[in-house]
Amino acid sequence: MMAERAEILTTDHPRKTAARIIIAAPAKMIFDLLANPSWHQLFDGSETIKKSVSGPKRLFLGAQFSMAMKIKIPYRIKNTVVVFEENKKIAWCHLMKWRWQYELIDLGNGATQVTESFDASDIPFFAKHWLNLTGAMAHNPKWMGKSLVNLKAICEGFNSL
Repeated sequence: MMAERAEILTTDHPRKTAARIIIAAPAKMIFDLLANPSWHQLFDGSETIKKSVSGPKRLFLGAQFSMAMKIKIPYRIKNTVVVFEENKKIAWCHLMKWRWQYELIDLGNGATQVTESFDASDIPFFAKHWLNLTGAMAHNPKWMGKSLVNLKAICEGFNSL
C-alpha cells in the first residue's frame, strides 16, 4: 500500500477548512468507523483525542458523546451529532459551536471519496478567542489531511483482509 496525501481544499471562509481523499473501501465500512466514537482516537491526525469517555457505541442524529482531549491542557468535550445520513454524511458540534463533518461519496468499484470539513464560521466570540489561542485554524488542514490518511490506512487494511 502506497502512502498518499489528502488534498487540502480551498474554502470560502477564513474559519472553514476541508480536506479530501479517496479510499479503496465501501462507504458503509468507512461510515461505520466514523459513527463509532471509540475509533476516533485511532485515526485522529491531530493526536488531541486521548479516548472516548461516554456515549453510544454507534452514533445517531442527536446522540451525545464525550472525549478526553488535550490541546495544551487536558479537558473533556461533549459533542452532539447534528447531521446523520447513513453511509453519506455525519457531523457533530460542541459548546463552542464549531462543526466537524465527514461526507462520503460512493465512486463505484468499492472506492469512496471522503471529505472532512471544519466549520467555525458562526461561533461565539469566546470560541474565536480559543481558536486564535490554540492556533487551530493554522493546524487544522494538516491535521485533517493526516486524519484522512490514517482513516484510509485503517479502512484499506480491513478491506484487504
